[in-house]
Amino acid sequence: MSSVSSSKHTVIPFGPQHPVLPEPLHFDFVLEDEKIVDVIPSIGYVHRGLEILASKKEFTEFVYVAERICGICSFIHGMGYCEALEEIMHIEVPGRAQNLRVIWSELSRVHSHLLWLGLAADAFGFENLFMQAWRAREGVLDIIEETTGARVIFGACKIGGVRKDIDGDTLSRIAYVLNKLQSEVQAVCDIFLKDSSVKHRLCGVGLLSREDAYALGAVGPMLRASGLAYDCRKLGYAAFSDINFSIVTETDGDCYARCSVRIREIYQSFDIIRQTIAKMPGGEICAKFKGVPDGEALVRFEQPRGEVVYYVKANGTKFLTRFRARTPTFANIPAMMQVLKGANFADVPTIVLTIDPCISCTER
Repeated sequence: MSSVSSSKHTVIPFGPQHPVLPEPLHFDFVLEDEKIVDVIPSIGYVHRGLEILASKKEFTEFVYVAERICGICSFIHGMGYCEALEEIMHIEVPGRAQNLRVIWSELSRVHSHLLWLGLAADAFGFENLFMQAWRAREGVLDIIEETTGARVIFGACKIGGVRKDIDGDTLSRIAYVLNKLQSEVQAVCDIFLKDSSVKHRLCGVGLLSREDAYALGAVGPMLRASGLAYDCRKLGYAAFSDINFSIVTETDGDCYARCSVRIREIYQSFDIIRQTIAKMPGGEICAKFKGVPDGEALVRFEQPRGEVVYYVKANGTKFLTRFRARTPTFANIPAMMQVLKGANFADVPTIVLTIDPCISCTER
């Protein structure tokens, strides 16, 4: 790692490749001794060109591209795109499809949070916890594979509904498996939240006040860990209007609070899935439609990392004029810079991983 020194400050580049971080995140840190006094982010290392494909792929096919914005939260990206088109074309999605969308989106949330838990544990050297978290995640991926045929990018969502159904026996078995998985996850997460070495690394580190979280436009667990109760699922998209759940919040605004919010959201997602299974209606899983979209729509969803915004514009042809996704990591970058300023350089990997950045989402 190279550095450029001045009389008072040292500038140290961090990333885009770093042994702790699985994402190509690039910062220039301005240090005074071991304290970070300024942060200069560099966005755009990964050039993917996904959004321009909206003008080259037919609107019915582009859902596969939208799902590939991010592998970890692929289903919600596809669902967001589909709901935007359904709003433009006035398509009424069947109730069963809406409930199936909730199940798969919450399985995505659990699998994302458990993946993050393992990476966070690995960042401060807790290798056993890393292995246990990912072992629990395998049980979630097994359910996803059984119901969609894939483990990461599902390909289950389509305009008008979903491509695959889940029969009653399988739904009952999923509820049973989730009960067993929750016990396994709780054993892992209890260690994470109660271990003295974990608390030493996380408590009081990376503070983000309630006022700064609001002013800087933070989203997701980063916002809720600072005491602000905002969750797009409360808007009632898909079948969330029929689900009873409370927004998970903490008030300390540090790394430990952000971890606690995500862990509590895992249990919440298990409960939401069980409620959805119990209320699952019968009927079709996809609405038929004709024609091409003409108009524009903006929809908001709650990804595992926070609020994501989709804008779609169509001109009456089979190719879209514009597709735009504002992802939660992009929204959290100003808050990320805020919590890094004043921190010790040694705490950077831990702070960044409790924010859970996804650069592939950010750079489309």
